[in-house]
Amino acid sequence: MTGISKRAGELLEAEMLDEYLIEQQTRRHDAYHPSDNPDGYISLCVAENKLVWDLLEDKLASSRDIDHHVIGYDEMFGSSRFRQRVARFLSRTFIGHAVDPDHLVMAAGAGTILETVFYAIADAGEGVLVPTPSYAGFWLDLEARDGLNIVPMHTESSAGFELTTGHLDTALEGADRPIRALLFTTPNNPLGTVYSADEVRLVLDWCEANQIHAVIDEIYALSVFGDRDFVSASTFPMGDFVHIVWAFSKDFAVSGLRCGVLYTQNEQIRAFAQTVAYWQAVSGDTQHVLGELIADTAWVDGFIAENQRRLGAAYHATTEALDEIEVAYIPSSAGFFLVADFRTFLEEPTWEAESHLWRRFLEEANVNLTPGSSLRCGEPGFFRICFASQPSPVAIEGIKRVGALLG
Repeated sequence: MTGISKRAGELLEAEMLDEYLIEQQTRRHDAYHPSDNPDGYISLCVAENKLVWDLLEDKLASSRDIDHHVIGYDEMFGSSRFRQRVARFLSRTFIGHAVDPDHLVMAAGAGTILETVFYAIADAGEGVLVPTPSYAGFWLDLEARDGLNIVPMHTESSAGFELTTGHLDTALEGADRPIRALLFTTPNNPLGTVYSADEVRLVLDWCEANQIHAVIDEIYALSVFGDRDFVSASTFPMGDFVHIVWAFSKDFAVSGLRCGVLYTQNEQIRAFAQTVAYWQAVSGDTQHVLGELIADTAWVDGFIAENQRRLGAAYHATTEALDEIEVAYIPSSAGFFLVADFRTFLEEPTWEAESHLWRRFLEEANVNLTPGSSLRCGEPGFFRICFASQPSPVAIEGIKRVGALLG
């Protein structure tokens, strides 16, 4: 390879995207339509919320009135006005206490925030613990440019994929490199689990006892449709070793408006994130639109309630469709997804058999699910179904196709 640096060449040669995402990019232009393209592609593999555009369209359009300050330079880590609005929003919705705007840093997406935080926490080659099954994108966020190594902690389906201190202790003791942090997601992606106060406290206490950072991904904090209330890690003392990541993309269904939020009381990490924000700033226009959105508290409260209601309805429609085709699943109570159990349909309990089944879904049914291998699941045969990534009739059509293929 000529003309580029060694590090650029290594990044190009790395397998940056999982195969299911490559297929998503290739096939998405042939999308299903009930009359115009009835055999078209149905994507149930991307965690997006396509259920609430009718609630957003007019509100976003009404926020387009900008003044000249919006189009000029400002603080790259978020304008003072925007950080104040986000601080009030977080305090009022799920953080549960007054957030200091100076403890917030904005960047272009939650993935960018994660890459930045872990660049500040750990050196290349050091380790980060991640419970599995997990969001597939963490490997890209932490390993591609930061050069870190994720140490997966495989939880067991027989115990409902529950995370215990035993998993944490075993992973830490067995790691072949220094462990600098734990990345913990609540509500969980892909399981849709909302962790209780005791479960969150267990994780934080364990990190404190072992003097490692706890990076808590709370990006689905307001997308809860089950009976258990969300409990933020900020409910407990944060100090210098607890860092919360949130973004507008999921809870407000605006994944194309790139704005991630870091909430940390660690001055050094905050200073670093503020410095590198020069290269990853959120546009002034996006800050203005999102700031106007969350400033309208009555609208926000109504949107959150209706979004949660629609997510719950979509989840129940999806589980009914899975019951119809006799596919088991792990109950979910948050997010846009659930994990379905296709183990009985594998030719044998191997990753090769799982890959073969995923390929059949894709080629024979034209339906894309997230395979367990991409979720770094500890056992083959589990697939993530993103039930909010399509209107419910389309998602159900996809599940019916899968059922027809399974016979």
